[in-house]
Amino acid sequence: MKCRLIGVCNSLSKALEFSKDIPLLILRLTLAYGFYTPAMNKWSDIDSVAAWFTSMNYPLPKLNAYLAAGTETAGIVLLALGFASRLISIPLIFVMMVAIFTVHYSNGWEAGNNGFEIPFYYLVMLLVVLVYGPGKYSLEGIIKKMQSK
Repeated sequence: MKCRLIGVCNSLSKALEFSKDIPLLILRLTLAYGFYTPAMNKWSDIDSVAAWFTSMNYPLPKLNAYLAAGTETAGIVLLALGFASRLISIPLIFVMMVAIFTVHYSNGWEAGNNGFEIPFYYLVMLLVVLVYGPGKYSLEGIIKKMQSK
């Protein structure tokens, strides 16, 4: 006996095949936008970020302030372009994990209480980019298409 639901799901999958890379584009652009304000805030007063890192007992706080700001800035550019997206996802995942465990975790889950909800969502989105790549609507996708000709 055939399951009609499986047939419907297969038909839907075939119908949506053309659009499978659109969510990856939207995901990358959303991440790039999400990292913009934190990165610019860090660069606008890197000494305050280093002082904040010192108060949380980060090792080498000034260096880590520059690394966090630089990683987020590189993430903005590379995720928006869809170039080296998998590569930049790795340090951004690390930045999110540090943020979760040193800043947000003690406040619980809720974003409204400065909990780890939002950084966790970013971490999950970055894992998607790491695993699936930037998709065909990206600089990498354009380069791959040009190389295959």
